[in-house]
Amino acid sequence: MLPASNPATAIVATSKPHESRRWLKPRVPKEQLHRLAPPRPKPQRLGFIDYWDRARRLTFAWWLWLAAALVLYALGPWYIALVAGALSFVFYNTSADLHPAVYVLQPSFDADSADFRNTLAGMTGMPLVEGNQITLYNNGDEFYPAMLQDIEAAESSITLEQFIFLDGLVGRRFAEAFAEKAREGVAVKVLVDAIGSSTLGEPILRILEAGGCQLAWFRPIHWYTLNRANLRTHRKSLIVDGRIGYTGGAGLADHWLGTALDASEWRDMEIRVAGPAVAVQQSGFAQNWLLFTGEVLSGPEFFPAPEHAGNLEVQTILSSPSSGANAVATMHNIAIQCARRYLHIANPYFIPGARLIDMLARACQRGVSVKLMVAGRHNDTWWARQNSVRLYGRLLEAGVEIYEFQPTMLHQKTMVVDGVWATVGTANFDNRSFALSEETTVCFHDPALVAQLEATFQADLKSCEKIDLDAWRKRGVWQRVKEIGAASIEDQV
Repeated sequence: MLPASNPATAIVATSKPHESRRWLKPRVPKEQLHRLAPPRPKPQRLGFIDYWDRARRLTFAWWLWLAAALVLYALGPWYIALVAGALSFVFYNTSADLHPAVYVLQPSFDADSADFRNTLAGMTGMPLVEGNQITLYNNGDEFYPAMLQDIEAAESSITLEQFIFLDGLVGRRFAEAFAEKAREGVAVKVLVDAIGSSTLGEPILRILEAGGCQLAWFRPIHWYTLNRANLRTHRKSLIVDGRIGYTGGAGLADHWLGTALDASEWRDMEIRVAGPAVAVQQSGFAQNWLLFTGEVLSGPEFFPAPEHAGNLEVQTILSSPSSGANAVATMHNIAIQCARRYLHIANPYFIPGARLIDMLARACQRGVSVKLMVAGRHNDTWWARQNSVRLYGRLLEAGVEIYEFQPTMLHQKTMVVDGVWATVGTANFDNRSFALSEETTVCFHDPALVAQLEATFQADLKSCEKIDLDAWRKRGVWQRVKEIGAASIEDQV
């Protein structure tokens, strides 16, 4: 009796060796070929870009000038084509590679929740670190002595990444402190921005060299580095023994001395962090030091074993233009859209894009009290001042209260949300910090520290002049002309 035949065996047995097996391939409906997920409701976009902004962006579009150069080369004098080509090169290398949030965030949580902290950590890639201690300092007469005291107590390493390091009383005092510790055998490494600290001066360089300190320049300008010349380090990080870190708005220069009593004494803040969270700041320095020296920092001198210095949870956010999704910009986006009661911002250069203006307007619409403190008539950057004033109207119409600091140049970069969360750092509220510069900001939820920062904000408000919408609308023709001229380089200030 013959065994029963197996259908599968029969198929294999009767198949030709090279027969196509198209019947094994999955069939995708034609209507699903380019849409493999169910459609979602279209999210609401942030920021209306007006005709002026569109025209400005088109005017500075590198590809448009390149096309013009090619056409002119074919039809017109070569030297005009050369000018258009040069403009194309400049605009290509100075445009920001930024991919900001474009959709409205509608969170079900506020800034006091664990969901807020987890979202910030997840979206920025910067974790919250436990076991730290934080101290806030106001103005140079407070933070410079504290920084020097920690430098003098250094045992293994001192690292400095600084945008502004200038010759003067402050610069030489710090240079001498660095040199003294280097002679004692402490590793001292200084990384300064080649533009911000270009006037560092021979006296300080000689002091550092004689003491045995190592100094490197962040992106010095050469013909072969022009494509990266617009990307700077705006960080102000001082790290001692890998356990104590300072950051904030202040550089090392004489105009930060004093208590902000007059125009010669800038108003600023620094934050001192002690504990495991300092390793994040050290990591930022180490990566940039490696980039410009080729040296890998290693060992307990720079990265000691974590030791708790307090009970605070700290998030240190580093951002870099190498990433299109800038971490500091993302942090601001999330914090603003999670505010429920009030949002208090102190920042010298406030030049928000259309999307950030929309975020602040939406915060006002949902009942959030938004107060903005900026530098007033004492401002070291004419271009930033004019661009900021130009945007007052949109903000005031949305319900934002704007205050200009009167005694001197206001330079701190702080934000307090609902009295439960705050940040102190180096980032300005403009495109340069959000897209073109290396930045550092420290975030915390500690009630006592947040209350201290809020009290400082309220005290500074007493030295401010509130901007009135009607008065702003009546500003003169010449003022409007200056604003229009400054707006041509809004993305660069």
